[in-house]
Amino acid sequence: MTAPYASILAGLPASTPFVGPETLQRQLGRAYDLRLGANESSFGISPRVLAVLQEEAAHANWYCDAEHFELKQALCGTLGCDAENIVVGEGIDGLLGLLARAYIDPGDAIVTSLGGYPTFNYHVRGYGGRLVEVPYREDFHNDLEGLLEAAQHEKAKLLYLANPDNPTGTLLGREAIAGLLEGLPEGCLLLLDEAYFEFMPPEALLPVVAEDPRLIRLRTFSKAHGLAGLRIGYALAPAEVSAALDKIRMHFGVGRLSQIAAAASLGDQAFVSGVIAEVAAGRKDYEALAESLSLPFIPSHTNFVALDVGSEERSQAMVRLLHEAGVFVRRPGVPRLGRHVRISVGTRAERALLSERFASVYQEI
Repeated sequence: MTAPYASILAGLPASTPFVGPETLQRQLGRAYDLRLGANESSFGISPRVLAVLQEEAAHANWYCDAEHFELKQALCGTLGCDAENIVVGEGIDGLLGLLARAYIDPGDAIVTSLGGYPTFNYHVRGYGGRLVEVPYREDFHNDLEGLLEAAQHEKAKLLYLANPDNPTGTLLGREAIAGLLEGLPEGCLLLLDEAYFEFMPPEALLPVVAEDPRLIRLRTFSKAHGLAGLRIGYALAPAEVSAALDKIRMHFGVGRLSQIAAAASLGDQAFVSGVIAEVAAGRKDYEALAESLSLPFIPSHTNFVALDVGSEERSQAMVRLLHEAGVFVRRPGVPRLGRHVRISVGTRAERALLSERFASVYQEI
């Protein structure tokens, strides 16, 4: 007889935040022609990153620098904060798991938007937290008043918000985020997921104030930098929080090549700016596609656009038929949001092919 599982694990149903494209390809029996469902960058990596990876690949047998010194120094130079305010982790997903472990006791109320980023919910449940979910507003923005009311009523430990949002792409300005911070109940911490911050107008971005005890900001190298496969991100947090997380983090969890690649990418802002410009052009192409089919869409400040195909049933059919046509996209899984098909911005050639196949499949539903 095996040892009994921990009580939290024993009570959890089998679940996964996302079904990966590799799993779906195995079901399809062939590779996708277009991989536009995971909000990966279609624009590759910086030539500097490629060069350093080729140069350092022979040292893949070495463990990483557990203190992330060189990367933290590069981030300090970019952000204007101190190294003790930076926590490096295995992408935002890994950091969310670390923060859930650090802050959640079984039964704690954790507030988020209904239909928001599912990996956060996955970690909350895994550590025994109690999710309190607030529906989006009619305009598909996060309901800040509703989130604050829920946090106050439930005496929440954490409030999670993605800005720009995933899966809608909507944006809240710095005044709205500042107001949210001011309204937090005592003892509640805002986890601000800024995975797509590079794509938002600079004037909308909250200034870096690393020692705000109410706020932890989460960022990634997976989107504009194109390093999703290397699993690396960082949090901006008060030094006291960083020191506390140091007690429980995976000290060798972020590989040496990942750290080197991220630092090199920070040093090639021209490449990143080019990606941002291409993504902006791609969003316009997707908006034009939507307009050509008389479909509403949600104006986006990310590297994806959500198109409204009329109903949840039609959205499910679109995703299934596009899958069968060799196109990987995703859809939100909750009412109202579930009317949409979410499409990552591809290269110009990918966008052209997507437009053809999307229009063709749309005629079938």
